[in-house]
Amino acid sequence: MSSRKATAIGFIAVLLWAFLALFTVGTQPMPALQLNALCFAIGGLVGLIWAGASGEFASLHRIPLKVYAFGTLGLFGYHALYFSALRLAPAAEAGLIAYLWPLLIVLFSGLLPGERLRAGHLAGAFVAFSGAAVIILGGGEGFRSSAAPGYVLAFGCALFWSGYSVLSRKLGDVPTAAVSVFCAATAILSFGLHKAFETTVWPTDALGWGSVLALGLGPVGLAFYVWDIGVKKGDIQLLGTASYAAPLLSTIILVLAGVATASWSLALSAILITAGALLAARASIKT
Repeated sequence: MSSRKATAIGFIAVLLWAFLALFTVGTQPMPALQLNALCFAIGGLVGLIWAGASGEFASLHRIPLKVYAFGTLGLFGYHALYFSALRLAPAAEAGLIAYLWPLLIVLFSGLLPGERLRAGHLAGAFVAFSGAAVIILGGGEGFRSSAAPGYVLAFGCALFWSGYSVLSRKLGDVPTAAVSVFCAATAILSFGLHKAFETTVWPTDALGWGSVLALGLGPVGLAFYVWDIGVKKGDIQLLGTASYAAPLLSTIILVLAGVATASWSLALSAILITAGALLAARASIKT
């Protein structure tokens, strides 16, 4: 597979993740770990179908346990933090902070062997984090202490997914079908922790069940498999660049769906975070 094709396949994940916040809001009030368990059970089923179609199923037993542990930690950590963040803070604002990961991918990939950080990377980081600051300070409304825990968890999401994506580069020989095991293990881990720490709450209408199914099939299912192909076989810095569209698309979708209210602070935050990622990406392209 060519690098260009793998990069294009990876970008499909960005389009799917643009709907992650909207579908997550649709699953309320289901607790985060229960939602994690259900979505990843569906995502694991998608993976089994993927493995059977690609002929990679037979090779899964040869993959080291440390690889499965790494993948499970990445998927579990990001989504447990993300779902919790959107339960504790406004969806659009928390989603924008979580979507600092495209910028962080560009920054972290600059630390890989043969790469280096440039002035454009640092300028992009400053601009994007300024956008996050607008969210945290609450624009003209001032600091909202009630949302602070959600914002902290959202930033943890960005660190988790960017670190996972860049470190995945070192696992280039691992078949993409291994993600099905990551998903299944994440579902089992999430279910165990849910039973220990949460009260079970099932969806009460078609919207709730539809949102769970949509999450499991798309942003928490197919997206992982196409992203895995992109970061391992494609241009990881170009993917980080293209991913700048994620926060803007996600915010627009939430506003159009009536989940978030359009405001100058929300628009400014989305523009700054997107522009920051773009600046950092431009430095990578010049390199």
